[in-house]
Amino acid sequence: MEITEKVKIVNRLGFHLRAAAMFVKASSKFKCRILVRNQYSDANGKSLLNLMALAASYGSELTLIFEGEDATDARDSLKTLILNRFGERE
Repeated sequence: MEITEKVKIVNRLGFHLRAAAMFVKASSKFKCRILVRNQYSDANGKSLLNLMALAASYGSELTLIFEGEDATDARDSLKTLILNRFGERE
């Protein structure tokens, strides 16, 4: 099963180190393959270095691609994390 979801980075600091670390920690709970894509490149959603290389700032649009048995659960969890600004106020 493959699921594709587009999301915008809504926290003011963007996809910075702490936010990316939270994403990796959440991603690692799932068996499915997680790919994060911006307009320039793709990143393994379970790799902190890959995610940091995306340099996704506030307002950036990312495409999340989930492939595997628990793809729906992974999508729901990670989309919520992003939309909740990684727990940041702004």
